[in-house]
Amino acid sequence: MILRYFCMTIFLLLPLCGKAQVLPVVDSVYYTGEDRAVFDRFIKEVESEKSLPTGELTVKAALFFLGVPYVAATLERVPEKLVVNFSGLDCMTLVENTVALVRTLQMPSVSFDNFCHVLSLFRYRDNMSENLSAGLDYTDRLHYTTDWIYENQKQGRIKDITKEIGGKPLAVNLSFMSTHPDSYVQLKDSPERVAKITAKEKEINTRSYFYLPKEDIGACARGIKDGDIICFVTNIKGLDISHVGIAYWVGDKLTFIHASSVAKKVIVNEESLEAYTKRIKSNAGIMVVRQLSPSLK
Repeated sequence: MILRYFCMTIFLLLPLCGKAQVLPVVDSVYYTGEDRAVFDRFIKEVESEKSLPTGELTVKAALFFLGVPYVAATLERVPEKLVVNFSGLDCMTLVENTVALVRTLQMPSVSFDNFCHVLSLFRYRDNMSENLSAGLDYTDRLHYTTDWIYENQKQGRIKDITKEIGGKPLAVNLSFMSTHPDSYVQLKDSPERVAKITAKEKEINTRSYFYLPKEDIGACARGIKDGDIICFVTNIKGLDISHVGIAYWVGDKLTFIHASSVAKKVIVNEESLEAYTKRIKSNAGIMVVRQLSPSLK
């Protein structure tokens, strides 16, 4: 997972056609005036390039956040509402904000309200995110990255390309959240929520996934394009994914853009993707997910 606790998990893409609504966000979303100003600045800077391929736009959006401080656990607010926070990012909120901004830019009507709707589709199951004003459920947030991949591929928003570029079967055995409830404000002293999380973990564990072992990344790198989502598979017990970033080719070097807990900010990683993955002992390899452009939805 990239549990939010860890890095910390997810992303969802808007179906883009017809489903987007203009939503009132004042009472249903946590955000500040500065967050709204950042959104407006992004649109102003990038709107003229909205016809670029989705992968290129994704890189531009990720680079927009270079230097933003690394801040973990920004989503852990009570009661559960959508959180928009551009002033502090962890690895997953960088990915979510990046892809949601790109999808919003590609919509016929570009607005902050529509961005909030897109972001909710990234972060929550569809049945929970259709109407922000109706309220959101913590257990329907897509906490585990493999679950996020599954749910959004099922809706045709993204494609897990790991298998087709040389991936091998990955056994997923999730249990971290249900076995560490005291680490989560929303799970502590809430056996009902823990039971729901446990059931979801068991369901995820029955699915088929693939990954690129770290020894194979160099040979398969050319199958990875700018803007692909890189998910770092971990060998830590009970987890699936420990980190995520945006693939970025710098000349002939494949690296990635990410919110780094070491650098304490959003950076372009100096090492290649292969070198980084091999250096981290807990990394088993990577999964690679590609956004589907609106025409391919």
